Amino acid sequence: MPARRGKSDNQDAAKQLRRDPYDVLGVSRNSTDQEIKSAYRKMALKYHPDKNANDPQAADMFKEVTFSYNILSDPDKRRQYDTAGFEAVESESQDLELDLSSLGTVNTMFAALFSKLGVPIKTTVSATVLEEALNGAVTICQLPLGQPVVRKVEKQCAHFYSASITEEEVQSGFVCRVQSSDKSKFKLLYFDQEENCGLSLALQEDSAKTGKVTSAGMYFLGFPVYRLDQVANSMAAAKDPDTAFFKKLDGFQPCEITELKAGTHVFAVYGDNFFKSASYSIEALCAAPFTEEKENLRAVETQILSKRVELSKFETEYREVLQQFTEMTSRYAQEMQAIDELLKERNEVHASYTVAPPMKRSSSKSKSRSASKDAQEDGQVRDKKSTTRDRSKKKKWYNIHLKVADKRKPC
Repeated sequence: MPARRGKSDNQDAAKQLRRDPYDVLGVSRNSTDQEIKSAYRKMALKYHPDKNANDPQAADMFKEVTFSYNILSDPDKRRQYDTAGFEAVESESQDLELDLSSLGTVNTMFAALFSKLGVPIKTTVSATVLEEALNGAVTICQLPLGQPVVRKVEKQCAHFYSASITEEEVQSGFVCRVQSSDKSKFKLLYFDQEENCGLSLALQEDSAKTGKVTSAGMYFLGFPVYRLDQVANSMAAAKDPDTAFFKKLDGFQPCEITELKAGTHVFAVYGDNFFKSASYSIEALCAAPFTEEKENLRAVETQILSKRVELSKFETEYREVLQQFTEMTSRYAQEMQAIDELLKERNEVHASYTVAPPMKRSSSKSKSRSASKDAQEDGQVRDKKSTTRDRSKKKKWYNIHLKVADKRKPC
């Protein structure tokens, strides 16, 4: 009879069956982040459970594609995998991007609850929206430059906009921004136009809280502009605040596209709320009037990049000092305990220099009780005597003898 496999054996077997993430996504090891992202989105759309409800092989392939993308989309995990393979990657802690439209009401409620409790949850654009865009079955509205548009999009739905820019505007730079005054969650999307008039998702920016609003923006200014992935940092913060601090700028990565060509470009606002619609305002701008802002952005991002390098060096120093501090704190506690024990032992030795019998606590207690009782009785007697004296001193009106002369005349 063959031996029964344990849980660890099954996990080892699963690890051996894993394919190279590069092979799964069909990309080379030198592929850029944008190439990896594009390959993932096409395969995820192909094997999405919504399109393959009764195909278990497609479901497994979807998990494998997602697992591979979670490794290659993270710079640290990709570097670890390239160096030491799967053993260097924490496979059990891979974070999946959830398609809320396919979760169902109950699972969506659980996801909303965890999000409300502060657990960061990555969400992806609905497969239905992506498929409709790929097939060219979406309605696209014109987005005039410099004229904000205010609308409300339903959950897990998208509004599509087209913006036309000239060669002169390309040279000056182009910006598309979205914000929500009621802090709705949304995604700002940018689509490449395919030859068959379809649209394929190329860029995605999740909304983030900035002051009293949530906002997201895409900046095509002709030079490298960076984006900050805050979800990864919030996940690290839930595990270790120190690690979150030192990894805070790791998600600061350059955008895949730095400038747009002259012509028409398609953007979309996707409602990323769990249950309600998202109110938003979208505007497209030519960056020509914002020359000073462009220079400030370039300068600030340069400082952030240098600060990221400094932070990496500072982490090494901090860890060393923290280890020393931990050791000193532990020694401090040990020394304090040792001193207290020695002083206690010293007091006991001092107390042993006597020939008198030890005092009984019970007798002292009884004496104190009797003394307090006597004092109480004496007090009651004094109070009684004082009250009798006071009574004797007081004169009562009905005890006063009055002498009245008899003035009546004899008859």
